[in-house]
Amino acid sequence: MSATVLARGARGDLVEALQRGLGFGLMDIDGDYGGQTHRAVEGFQRPRALPVTGVADAATWTAVTGRPVPHLFERCLGLTADFEGHGYKIAKGNWDDAGLTWGIIGFTVASGEMPALIKLAGAHHAPLIDLAFGDLAGKLRAVMYGSLAKQMEWADSISIPPKKVDISAPWANAFRIFGELAEIRALQRARAREKYFEPALKTAAKFGLVSELGVALCFDIHVQNGGINASREAKIRAKMPAANEPALRKIIANIVAETSKPKFVEDVRYRKLTIATGQGTVHGTKYTVENWGLG
Repeated sequence: MSATVLARGARGDLVEALQRGLGFGLMDIDGDYGGQTHRAVEGFQRPRALPVTGVADAATWTAVTGRPVPHLFERCLGLTADFEGHGYKIAKGNWDDAGLTWGIIGFTVASGEMPALIKLAGAHHAPLIDLAFGDLAGKLRAVMYGSLAKQMEWADSISIPPKKVDISAPWANAFRIFGELAEIRALQRARAREKYFEPALKTAAKFGLVSELGVALCFDIHVQNGGINASREAKIRAKMPAANEPALRKIIANIVAETSKPKFVEDVRYRKLTIATGQGTVHGTKYTVENWGLG
């Protein structure tokens, strides 16, 4: 059997593409590779002299979708996006001092990435901002072009106390509509590739990580933890001698976790070790990373 592209437990855009290729009806396309999708893949494989596994390997993927195996970026994005849990549409409030978090990998106000994305949308798809935000569009533009302090103040003001996880309904609905638009989804993916995946490739090369798991780990670190700074790098290099790649991935995972904010250390550790080792539990969900096409 050729390399796994998708299998049970995977979720997201690539699963939706597979389901469309398998002829799923609109109401059945849910982006979740569960029993129904597994059986549909078996049904596709059986009359075509493909190994009947229910796993979308490279040969099955291309036969179903007419597309080449998804680029490593797309596969890394699928896994990290699932960890983040926002999808393209969900916006969350200032519960973690990030201001507002929205989009496929959780673009935040504090990082400057969410304002940058809104500005890109304004430059290339200005009418879509008006379409999605309606009467709120003017306020959104004014805030996104204002200072970081003003952006954070606005984000906090629309976050619902006391926990501030959710934001007020008009804004939440507007971001949901905005994130449903194909053009805005494409902008999110392009931004994720430019600002996180391309730097992740450089980080992987710096530490000699050549496997897909190594690149996926670096991508997740850039998304969740802002990359590997000089202090982290020094700690990693102190433990690098004689470490093979699987061991090095675990060293990197643990050091990134231990240099995170104290309240997030174990959350980061579980997430990073899941990628580093190929399996684990994140936020109560079990992951087999190979089933997301990362080997």
